[in-house]
Amino acid sequence: MAALLSLFIYLSHYQIVSETTLKMINSFSALIGFYLLLSSDKKVLFWSGFFIGTFWFYWIGFSFRFYDAIYAIPLMMFFVSLSYGLLFWIIGIFQHPIMRAFLLLSFSFIHPLKFNWLIPELTLLDTFFGITKWQFGLFLLAISLFIILRSKFKLISLIILILSLNFTPDKKLPLSKQKIYISDTTVSQTIKWDPKYKEESIQNNLNIIYQAIDQEYDIVILTESAFALFLNMEPFLIEKLKSLSKEITIVAGALYSDGTDSYNSTYYFIDTKIQIAHKVMLVPFGEEIPLPKFLNQWINDLFYNGAKDYKTAKLPSDIEIKGELFRNAICYEATREELYAKNPKFMIAMSNNAWFTPSIEPTLQKMLLRYFSYKHNTVIYHAANRGGSALIY
Repeated sequence: MAALLSLFIYLSHYQIVSETTLKMINSFSALIGFYLLLSSDKKVLFWSGFFIGTFWFYWIGFSFRFYDAIYAIPLMMFFVSLSYGLLFWIIGIFQHPIMRAFLLLSFSFIHPLKFNWLIPELTLLDTFFGITKWQFGLFLLAISLFIILRSKFKLISLIILILSLNFTPDKKLPLSKQKIYISDTTVSQTIKWDPKYKEESIQNNLNIIYQAIDQEYDIVILTESAFALFLNMEPFLIEKLKSLSKEITIVAGALYSDGTDSYNSTYYFIDTKIQIAHKVMLVPFGEEIPLPKFLNQWINDLFYNGAKDYKTAKLPSDIEIKGELFRNAICYEATREELYAKNPKFMIAMSNNAWFTPSIEPTLQKMLLRYFSYKHNTVIYHAANRGGSALIY
């Protein structure tokens, strides 16, 4: 069951089959996987949830490599897998398939430790079925009725399953009127924050900007923490970027310090002016510890050399560039429902996936961005370091 409901990620990651074959395999594996999920006993559901947590999220602890805590990687993997095993076990307590289907529908609103990446309908992204809530609901209802109805009535489940198919052709949203350059870098996390690499990193970023100017782009988007420093404390670099912004709008990720607290931020250089958008939703166990305060400090001391959690903005930022509004999103928060409030037309997102690569994380992230783009009719311009850069619409 766990393998069937995880196969879609790995087929997309390795790109070993054609698009049509991909849809056929994913459709079949989703049908069988959810059939087993809705009909198995709770012990089976526990182990299925355990291994779904492993197959989807084995990479979560990879960031510990950069804090000299490699020993914590398997501990985190076990903790995550156990959490999802228990969650599926709770679902298994309810034996009626329709009740289980209802609980699965609610998964999009259940965020263990503020982490929301296990969205069941994501399994239908590259299938012949629809991915909206009502279509996923019909999909689960059809399977539930197939399980509980007698043979002569099972045709009803087939009719409902047909209704859950995606009859709407892939829609393409209108793009920004501006020509936008999306950077795609491969900087290793082992050197990204090394002071010895600082000047080279700055020059590489400037080269990307120069290239975008030469190719007559209107906007250039660098990645999260493209400038691995507190940019507001670098006056000479600020002035250089201001000057370049006369020729092109520059969007760059960097840290921000107010003298007391630190923020993961996006800097917008627009015609010599600066706007700074702070991150709203932090990465659990990466930028914040979502536990009681006494545990928070203990974990920060143990794994992160006593570092404090980042601070956040209260609301998402919308930045106007030449008459168009762009919702700002930094990495994880681009996959959170809260960042899509009021269905923004355009989103500029940036990530640093070097924390978790090599792994399936960039693939899963991109699938989540596709899901939210489709759901909210939002064009996403996503610039990522170490995999995931894309125009999603």
